[in-house]
Amino acid sequence: MTTAKRGQPAHVALAEQLGVAIVTGQRAPGSTLPGEIELAETFGVSRSVIRESLRMLSAKGLVESRPKAGTKIRDRQAWNMLDPQLLKWMFEGAPPLDFVHSLFQLRLIVEPAAAELAAAGRTARQLSRMGHALEEMGKHGLTSELGRAADQRFHALILEATGNELLVSLSASISAAVRWTTFFKYRSTRKPRDPMPQHQALFEAIANSNANAARDATAALVRQAQIDTEAVLAAEAHRAGARPVEDAAATR
Repeated sequence: MTTAKRGQPAHVALAEQLGVAIVTGQRAPGSTLPGEIELAETFGVSRSVIRESLRMLSAKGLVESRPKAGTKIRDRQAWNMLDPQLLKWMFEGAPPLDFVHSLFQLRLIVEPAAAELAAAGRTARQLSRMGHALEEMGKHGLTSELGRAADQRFHALILEATGNELLVSLSASISAAVRWTTFFKYRSTRKPRDPMPQHQALFEAIANSNANAARDATAALVRQAQIDTEAVLAAEAHRAGARPVEDAAATR
């Protein structure tokens, strides 16, 4: 039976439950989900809830339904990997190392360039909002939901400050990547390096309109986040008795 979080519709809760099972490999690509009647009985919901859940998963590229063939889980290439909810689901477990590599590679391509543009074009109001987000991060800490939400806002504001509508359209995806990698790092017993000094250096570079320093500070921040995330993956793999992933702390 599926259990919805407070204020969460049943179809959303079920889509999350199935989505996590798919993206973490509990349900393999190419396999077929049980029929609507069986799913409804298994999770204790109506068939209309099942249909709405499957529509959500289909919109994210995770499944496809065909008459008489049922609902099949699609290959990873078809998944909307930048969907914020899908990113959240991916980090519910231990995401594959190659996925983490790809995610941080994307961040290293986008965010340093965005910070450079933000340093050149940010407004006083945008800078003030960045500063407030930074204060909230320091006040609540990244182990808390409030601190992580402030971290997410800080990075989203940098993209907003570029003035580039295509970069701004990536804001939800980049912010989700920041939020869920941070959540993943801090749920481990291994504590990552304090990122506040690097965030402060980035803020000061943008405040001083120093584009080169903003680019460099962002690259350093993202690389450290990657090292910390991969270190947690390695530690979890070791605890699970799995074959260790490559040394996450190695210099790239």
